[in-house]
This record gives sequence, structure tokens and C-alpha cells, in this order.
Amino acid sequence: MFKESKVHISQHSQAIVDTGYQGLKRLHDKSLMPKKRSKKHSLAKADKRSNQQLASQRVLSEHIIGMLKRFKILAERYRNRRKRFGLRFNLIAGIYNYELLC
Repeated sequence: MFKESKVHISQHSQAIVDTGYQGLKRLHDKSLMPKKRSKKHSLAKADKRSNQQLASQRVLSEHIIGMLKRFKILAERYRNRRKRFGLRFNLIAGIYNYELLC
């Protein structure tokens, strides 16, 4: 689905993703993804620590996405014109940022 979206991630940026983006490593070298344990072997302590660090970095963006999804237009399937989605998303993000400042 990510490949089909044709979203461009700059090679200078770092993508911290969850295990749902398993094929991203081939498309973007600087992507960070938590390690998974195998059926026979558990994770080493260093891998568990690195997974916890990634999760603590990712949780901030997950909380912001959750806050933005309080707006029904972002929580459900978008049914309006695609070319106006960016404008509407930016307006909602602006409202959220304004609430943070006040």
C-alpha cells in the first residue's frame, strides 16, 4: 500500500516505523523498524532496549495522529475531492497547533 501511494521520503530524513512497513527498508535505507523475535528464539536484551527506544520516539507521533483523528473527516474514509485533502488536513493541523499554544 505504501508503494502504491507513491509518497516520496527524502533520503536525508529518517523514518521510524512499526512492523507494518516491513518492505520499506528496501525503498528507504534510513528507516528504523523494531526487531521481531522468531518462533524459536527470543530477542536479546540489546534488541529489546532498542525496540523500547524506537517505541518511545514513535509514541509522540502516534498520540498526535490520535488527536487529529478526533476530527471526523480524518477518522473516517475521505469522501471529498482529493485535491482539497491537503488544505483540509493543514487546517485541522493548524487548529491542533493553535490549541497547543493556548
